[in-house]
Amino acid sequence: MNIHEYQAKAILREFGAPVSRGVPVMKADEAEKAANELGGPLWVVKSQIHAGGRGKGKFKEASAGDKGGVRLAKSVQDVKDNVKQMLGATLVTVQTGPTGKQVNRLYIEEGSDIAKEFYLSMLVDRATSRIAFVVSTEGGMDIEKVAHDTPEKIVTFTVDPATGVQPHHGRRVAQALGLSGDLSKQAGSLVEKLYKAFVAKDMEMLEINPLIVTTDGKLKCLDAKISFDNNALYRHPDIAALRDETEEDAKELEASKYDLNYITLDGTIGCMVNGAGLAMATMDIIKLYGESPANFLDVGGGASREKVTAAFKIITADPNVKGILINIFGGIMKCDIIAEGVIAAVKEVGLKVPLVVRLEGTNVDLGKKIIATSGLNVIPADDLDDAAQKIVKAVKGHA
Repeated sequence: MNIHEYQAKAILREFGAPVSRGVPVMKADEAEKAANELGGPLWVVKSQIHAGGRGKGKFKEASAGDKGGVRLAKSVQDVKDNVKQMLGATLVTVQTGPTGKQVNRLYIEEGSDIAKEFYLSMLVDRATSRIAFVVSTEGGMDIEKVAHDTPEKIVTFTVDPATGVQPHHGRRVAQALGLSGDLSKQAGSLVEKLYKAFVAKDMEMLEINPLIVTTDGKLKCLDAKISFDNNALYRHPDIAALRDETEEDAKELEASKYDLNYITLDGTIGCMVNGAGLAMATMDIIKLYGESPANFLDVGGGASREKVTAAFKIITADPNVKGILINIFGGIMKCDIIAEGVIAAVKEVGLKVPLVVRLEGTNVDLGKKIIATSGLNVIPADDLDDAAQKIVKAVKGHA
């Protein structure tokens, strides 16, 4: 789960990390009060969307101006004008895609005098099963570009969970960033606080870009991006309450209510599969035969009829879907349960596109019989290769 910058900074502040003062704004008439509360003389008005590249982004609406999604303001009136322009407008960045995202929240923050900019992030390193620090002197830049063009400017190390973070980790960060004296001590303190926050809140990723040194010699987290482990949210109702559902894909949000593993893609063939590996193989073979999957959907090993019905509804709600492939290998999952769920869903929402069903495994004969006697226009398949060829052919013929 992702959260907004202002929410991330509130969490960092809770653990003592240095962040700028700021006030979230949801309505244009809140801008003046927020600006006066911060006091100036320099303010920063920041769009709050779940996407990077906000500063370099462009608004679709001409009325929002062309100054991007992060703007400097030098007066209270300037703050008010920018808030009025940005709130409700659609911001397009490198991460939103051409459709962009509507800005429903803004963050007004006190300005900072920047002497240097750095990059610092933490993430779960799957290869070592440890928390890793990634630091670079190239703050404020796209870290992917830095990794590609100048990988030697990125320093990465992991923390042994048996010992936790130690003073030498802080010194290593300071050395990588070229910090000495009091700034080195500040770096050590910051590393300890960030590690504590990361573990305590079950984070998956924490990115600070940029981490700055101010002109008066202070380290400060100027931006913050945090994502959390969804599987651990039950331990953190305070974090779960921060979820902004308007930032999420509606189909993915609906799928989460039924504990379905669903990700929207940009293809034409909707997929319903049990098991992540089989789902990936299904997507690959669709691509092999000349079409693209419209989604990744793993209904899991023990899906109920209700869950299957919900999955089918989510697939058919996508206007880009021109055909559906259901590929089930019944182990824990029984083929007759899948068949009953599909029949129930088709009868409820209708079937306007070709549907190919491949069933194999537990109760396969019963599952095939249920579909065959349903009276529905369903195309049966013998195996995955046969299923992929049939759905691609049907989609191209249907188009």
